[in-house]
Amino acid sequence: MLIGLALGIALGGIALAMGPQDADGEVPNGLTTTLATIGSSFVTLLKAIVPPLIFTAIVASIANLRTVTNAARLAGQTLLWFAITAAISVAVGIGLGLIFQPGNHASVSLDDAAEPGKAGTWLDFLTGLIPGNVLGLGAGTQVETAADGAVTASTSINFNVLQILVVALVIGIAALKTGSKADPFLAFNRSALAIVQKVLWWIIRLAPLGTLGLIGNAIATYGWTSLSSLAWFAAAIYVGLAVVLFVVYPVLLRTNGLKVTSYFKGAWPAIQLAFVSRSSIGTLPVTQRVTERNLGVPSEYASFAVPLAATTKMDGCASIYPAISAIFVAQIFDVDLSITDYLLIAFVSVVGSAATAGLTGAVVMLTLTLSTLGLPLAGVGLLLAIDPILDMGRTAVNVAGQALVPTIVAKREGILDVEQYESASAEDLFADDDAPVEDDDAPVEGETPAVEGAPSGAATDKEPVAAGAR
Repeated sequence: MLIGLALGIALGGIALAMGPQDADGEVPNGLTTTLATIGSSFVTLLKAIVPPLIFTAIVASIANLRTVTNAARLAGQTLLWFAITAAISVAVGIGLGLIFQPGNHASVSLDDAAEPGKAGTWLDFLTGLIPGNVLGLGAGTQVETAADGAVTASTSINFNVLQILVVALVIGIAALKTGSKADPFLAFNRSALAIVQKVLWWIIRLAPLGTLGLIGNAIATYGWTSLSSLAWFAAAIYVGLAVVLFVVYPVLLRTNGLKVTSYFKGAWPAIQLAFVSRSSIGTLPVTQRVTERNLGVPSEYASFAVPLAATTKMDGCASIYPAISAIFVAQIFDVDLSITDYLLIAFVSVVGSAATAGLTGAVVMLTLTLSTLGLPLAGVGLLLAIDPILDMGRTAVNVAGQALVPTIVAKREGILDVEQYESASAEDLFADDDAPVEDDDAPVEGETPAVEGAPSGAATDKEPVAAGAR
């Protein structure tokens, strides 16, 4: 990953120096196109594995709830810690917004102000809960008209993680209520989950190549020149993200008796991938993997908490960014914010991420915040120029929080594998996925195979391996 990151930066710099192919700057050069294709293809592969992973993992976790006596308490504690970390993050954002005064230090022109094409509303959560079909998938058709009058149409299939989560929960609960008749289905689901995880590991092996393409394309496409007019704003955002990631989260870990270094060693593969991919959903398979394998959270709980967090837990996009951005827009348009307005920012940040769970993107959350405060939505257009640069840091903090909360809740509920947590290592993330499966019934070298009719225990002294042992 680090080698891919270094090569991506180098190739991105070369592509940026080469410039576009045409004088108008609309056609990227071949190297930029290649980097973009590599990066987008990797994220597409990750997103493709998300629907079957979420469905099979959640159905399996629901089936395992028969052995979990405090399932309702775990869910309640998870939501509570979502709110706690979001409240702390938005407080950091508001404080830094008041200190940095980003709107008063910006050199942007109001002529660039423009309302976004999509705005978040408080009804998005309710509409996002209702699946359009049993798979939680949706299809859309985009029609484009060329300059010569030719009309082209393209159809795409997308998925809503929240809807898949709801469908999986309903089917899992129904399987439990069905009883023994559902056993074949649950056995098939467990096998499907194992297959999906194997395919996921094959995709993750491409992560260094994906990192190369993603970071290289980001540098070649956006560079850093667009930061000049909004440098103060960008600095406030990244300082806020750093404070939450490297100050707030470590304090919460230490408060709950967890080693900070172990957390970062375990969660870093997901945080790093989130930074370069700019996609919490694309990183979801890795986030769930590190939460279970590296951080020691039981899979029965992690397979529920992590997908839910990937949908509603966004400290970067839903807390820090909208708080500082709202202050920026208010200052640009000379609107004085009162104490009530700051409390509204905090409220929207804590609750609003659930309200926009049916949608994606920090812009949607920002529009919800601005509309709640009565600020001009046209201010969003001023920030879009550097949004991809900010989105890298925002997504990294989002994913870090999505791994943090299940870890803290598991520790507080006494179900965390502390030994596994403290020995977390990125190298062990998929260490045993390719290990050959041992046949406990196979004869051990040097021993006589069991003979039909022989007394029990006469053939071998080998002790049976406990189910699930590695």
